[in-house]
Amino acid sequence: AGALTAIDEHAVTHAQFVPTHFSRMLELPELTRRAFGGASLRHAIHAAAPCPKPLKQQMIDWWGPVITEYYSGSEGIGMTMITTPDWLEHPGSVGRAVLGELHICGPGGQPQPPDTVGDVYFDSPRSFAYHKDDEKTRASHNANGWVTMGDVGYLDDEGYLYLTDRKSFMIISGGVNVYPQEIEDHLLCHDAVRDVAVIGTPCGDLGEQVTAVIELHDPALADDQMAETLRTYTSASMSGVKVPRRIEFTTALPRTETGKLLKKKLRDSYWPEAG
Repeated sequence: AGALTAIDEHAVTHAQFVPTHFSRMLELPELTRRAFGGASLRHAIHAAAPCPKPLKQQMIDWWGPVITEYYSGSEGIGMTMITTPDWLEHPGSVGRAVLGELHICGPGGQPQPPDTVGDVYFDSPRSFAYHKDDEKTRASHNANGWVTMGDVGYLDDEGYLYLTDRKSFMIISGGVNVYPQEIEDHLLCHDAVRDVAVIGTPCGDLGEQVTAVIELHDPALADDQMAETLRTYTSASMSGVKVPRRIEFTTALPRTETGKLLKKKLRDSYWPEAG
């Protein structure tokens, strides 16, 4: 609410957000949201984390065609960008390359055709190295000299990039690759869910099991019945391997001050119990 007031009071023209900010704004009372004028705002830029399609659509419906998204990283090897009109034609995309040339590569490094999921690489005009980590630097480059930041996704036939997830967050359950982002985006659409992280946790039978750590709007509803409700909600739209076998509730997921989810920290907390 303070951000919305400041934008109007100071006639802010450009502002940057992460999806968590959008989510919190949409939770505000209707009267608070309706009081926001936003006449000065020309560019609302967001990045840093995946934005679920329903969430972004709600923001566009509220703020209009001022929302621009980019995908990049501190490596500085490449960037994509997408405006509101382009996103409405390619919902879920993070845009086309504006720095570097995009390539999707398979497990052996071979380029993949459109609409085929693989590792996201940039043929970059810039060079870089990870500080004091030659092994990580080598692992990020393929035989063509292209560089990856560790993300997985695909390109459509117009060159628009769609991110599936971080490669390091992929869950291998019973030999099947499961990407958490799709499950997270679906669970966030449930009215009871305020925030969610889907991770792989130890499972003697499957190696890893799909686990959803969920923050509810009303913590008092956190019980076995709610967990079963959310499993049923997921199974109605997704294959069985994507339905969380374990659901836990929390009052707050670990995030940085800028709203970025500390998923590795959360995931690592579950593995010591398995030795």
